[in-house]
Amino acid sequence: METIRTVKEMQTASAGMKRAGRRVALVPTMGALHEGHMALVRAARDQGAAVVVSVYVNPTQFGAGEDFKRYPRNLDADCQACEREGVTAVFAPSDKEMYPDGDTATWVEETRLAAQFEGEKRPGHFRGVCTVVAKLFNIVQPDVATFGQKDFQQLKVVQRMVRDLRYPIEIIPVPTVRETDGLAMSSRNQLLSKAERAQATVLWKALQVARDLFNEGEHKTQRLEDAMQRTVSLAPSARLDYARVVNAESLEPVPEVRRGCVVLIAAQIGKVRLIDNVVL
Repeated sequence: METIRTVKEMQTASAGMKRAGRRVALVPTMGALHEGHMALVRAARDQGAAVVVSVYVNPTQFGAGEDFKRYPRNLDADCQACEREGVTAVFAPSDKEMYPDGDTATWVEETRLAAQFEGEKRPGHFRGVCTVVAKLFNIVQPDVATFGQKDFQQLKVVQRMVRDLRYPIEIIPVPTVRETDGLAMSSRNQLLSKAERAQATVLWKALQVARDLFNEGEHKTQRLEDAMQRTVSLAPSARLDYARVVNAESLEPVPEVRRGCVVLIAAQIGKVRLIDNVVL
């Protein structure tokens, strides 16, 4: 397995894979890899492609006061995990490689799906996501790329960007991987204290409450959302950002819940912000 640090070397390596007749699959990550990331790697590997995992904590998707400096980083451990999974190359560029002038004057921005939820709570977040993903697509030139359904809104924003900009890339959604107690795997879980980690399961409990109500025949959106809010309020360190039932494609509110709608939730657990979702 190669560890590649520069854009030029990555472009050369990717071109070589294609000349050898191999498809290229990209797994974009910010590192601190866990089993959820490995599920993305395995889904990419199942495509019969050479797998490139990018490890880059992208500064432009973090807002002022967010956890950019605290975000966990361990490239050596990430590379070891990738090598065990048969990854072809890890692309771990520096900020200077990705943003040569220290910032960028050119942005990629999706404005319809990104305007609410995470986009509203974290202004500029999806502009940073779309810009760095577009850069990675241009550098790696993948045929396919895998994205986790845990970040449901991000998945939809990237799918829309790929469609609108006519990228010849297949986006493969990968189901959320959970801990044994239901907490969605996330690199940010490492930042939780022991007490906060125990309370973080309240997000999954709230989603289960909504799912159970729907399965029992409740179709009023407000009743599902109210039940989730009550559930989250039982965790002392939790501060709910939103708990909404929306159309899974447009992310718009729905007055009546139907099968296929998605339930989105975000909450601050202590100083750590977590998101999760479930498709009904």
